[in-house]
Amino acid sequence: MTYLVLRFQSVGNVAMVVPVLDAVRRHHPGDTFVIVAKKRLSSMFSGMDNVIFHEADLRDGYKGLLRLYQELKTYSIDAVIDLQDVFRTRLLRGLFRLNGAEVYAIDYGRGEKKAITWLGGRRQKIPTEFERYQRTFQAAKLQVDDDFQSLPVSPEAQKQVCAQYGKKQGKWIGIAPFAKSKSNMLPYRITKELILQLSRQEDTHVYLFGAGEVECELLKQWSSIMPNVVSVAGILSLEQELELMRQLDVMVCMDSANQHLASLVGLRAITIWMGTHPIMGFAAWNQRESDRIQLDVACRPCTVHGTNKCRFHNFLCQQIDINTIKAKIYE
Repeated sequence: MTYLVLRFQSVGNVAMVVPVLDAVRRHHPGDTFVIVAKKRLSSMFSGMDNVIFHEADLRDGYKGLLRLYQELKTYSIDAVIDLQDVFRTRLLRGLFRLNGAEVYAIDYGRGEKKAITWLGGRRQKIPTEFERYQRTFQAAKLQVDDDFQSLPVSPEAQKQVCAQYGKKQGKWIGIAPFAKSKSNMLPYRITKELILQLSRQEDTHVYLFGAGEVECELLKQWSSIMPNVVSVAGILSLEQELELMRQLDVMVCMDSANQHLASLVGLRAITIWMGTHPIMGFAAWNQRESDRIQLDVACRPCTVHGTNKCRFHNFLCQQIDINTIKAKIYE
């Protein structure tokens, strides 16, 4: 059978599909899985011999969606696995249903997650995103497991990274200081001081990760004035970033996509949680619970994915001691 798997974006959510899809395709080597996502994410699925990556180009609205449908029809789809359940994926799976395909959609638990963010709301644990993905595949009578460890090495990307940054010597620490929302980031002054203190440690190199023009420019400025600090933001492809991460000793990041990218190469990640909370189900694959840094304040979590506002106007959740982060790194 040929299965169509829909998860257009974001980087973190698509990365969370990888361990689950890898398990499914290993258990069903005679089937074909067509994963649809943004083009730059294709390297996440390299090495999966019965997985076909198809670019999702939706810039033309309905026209782009209909064009995508016509492209996907050429694969003779037997079943659709919708792991996003938004208007565009609903429309696509509806078209395939009319064409005779079986359809399975994720139970995203939007109501459950929203209820947790209410002030004084419950702190009850809900299914993780991985479990929701697994249940969707299982509904289609596909077998899953939890055996994923790491993506295969890309020799070419590894060679390019080595040519760019040389052979590893000493400690290599990755820091991804940004996230899409203010509630998910440490204040710049704390992040900058952390990077500076780490860079001054003997035999230590710090690599800064980020995306977006503003982030790239800021990280470039920081790296230019700090010793032993290199910004890779906007310089490396995703495949090259993954290979650089593979050589790091640890990644320090917010509740952002980089914790999931680190997991894809088996890198230990220290994650800092502020407005959001791991109980929402977005903690990275196979990472240690003890490596999550967060404050136990009553108003957390106030958001499912992130927000730029604080209901109390103080962002109390961000008042994390820099020494706590350093101690965890050197642990």
